[in-house]
Amino acid sequence: MKKKLVAGFLATAMVATALTGCGKKDDDKKEESKDKVEVTADDKGEIKVWVADNTVDFTKQQVDKFMEANPNYKGYTVSIEPVGEGDAATNMITDVEGGADIYGFAQDQLARLVSAGAIAPVSAASAEWITAQNDAGAVGAATVSDTVYAFPITSDNGYFLYYDKSVISDPSTLEGIIADCEKAGKGFYMEINSGWYDTAFFFATGCKLEYGLDKEGNFNSSSITYATEDGVKALKAMINLHKSKAFYNGSAVANAANAAAVVSGTWDSGAAQDMFGANYACAKLPTFNVDGKDYQMSGFGGFKLLGIKPQTDSKKYIVCQDLAKFLSNEETQLARYDAVGWGPSNKAAQQNDKIKTDPALSALAEQLAFTIPQGQYPGDYWSLAQALGDSIISGDYDKSSDDDLMKVLQDFQSTCESYAK
Repeated sequence: MKKKLVAGFLATAMVATALTGCGKKDDDKKEESKDKVEVTADDKGEIKVWVADNTVDFTKQQVDKFMEANPNYKGYTVSIEPVGEGDAATNMITDVEGGADIYGFAQDQLARLVSAGAIAPVSAASAEWITAQNDAGAVGAATVSDTVYAFPITSDNGYFLYYDKSVISDPSTLEGIIADCEKAGKGFYMEINSGWYDTAFFFATGCKLEYGLDKEGNFNSSSITYATEDGVKALKAMINLHKSKAFYNGSAVANAANAAAVVSGTWDSGAAQDMFGANYACAKLPTFNVDGKDYQMSGFGGFKLLGIKPQTDSKKYIVCQDLAKFLSNEETQLARYDAVGWGPSNKAAQQNDKIKTDPALSALAEQLAFTIPQGQYPGDYWSLAQALGDSIISGDYDKSSDDDLMKVLQDFQSTCESYAK
């Protein structure tokens, strides 16, 4: 398998050179023309695409449009399979050769994919197109050490507040929301045993959680400040939340029985509208108060990307790259919003009136002003953060002193730091 993957990278590099010719001297142009690859209607191949389950039908429609617009690719058969963004990277890393040729994934998986040789860099021309078309956060999410590896398709992978406006009188403070929920006998849902959601508290108080990467996508440095007074404040806020009788640990609207407020993302907008009906409302995350001081809840801002695995067939690589580009362009991103409600990363699409007036996307846009673009994180971090949240939910820290909580965070931080040594 390793030899095939190396060959795949060489084929990718050859195609990228053929497509761009960037930096070539005149003496090199003749050689470049020899290597240039052209796909014709006589060429054949099979392309496997993995996308989220709720976008399978939409993607099939878009692939049909792409093939109709590119008759020289008619010899290629494209199959669409439902594999969620959270599972795609793990599946690719487990079996690169048997994985999809094009796959959607969440940005936090990019480092793992690069390190495992499961994703090919895009061509220089595609990198320029991606940079010009998409917002800066999405471009950064698709990049490792100045190399662009993926095509952004959304800039909406963050979280905010869905709420029932007949119950919640003021969504601006966590204390007010909890009071309204307790009074009405309703639930407030937030997933605090999650390294993604708990940053809403830690980043709010000023904590840092950052990792550096080498060119191969390996973690080689960290800057983490959880074991500080700021970290203790964040941990105390999470403990206080779990103590409320209105609190339920969870983020899926479909599982939020008797809820008046749910912290989730745009993927849940349809379910939230169905649940709250005429009382459906959205807002940025609220502030919370610890030791007499208010903090604006923060968190991660995230993105969905399309990656291409390394190919040994240079012609197939060209088709894959053109298809990924089509599936991530302005028109397709707007059509995807219409179909499943995903918010675009394309800058022109973001200015469309239907995007700017969407309640969920508007709330997310307001929240993103307070968030940190999600970088790359070791897989073990997510398990460690889950364990911390589980301990909070179990009541392990309910009677802990600030000194005790500092010790908990010192252990947490030192373990996080060990992942980059």
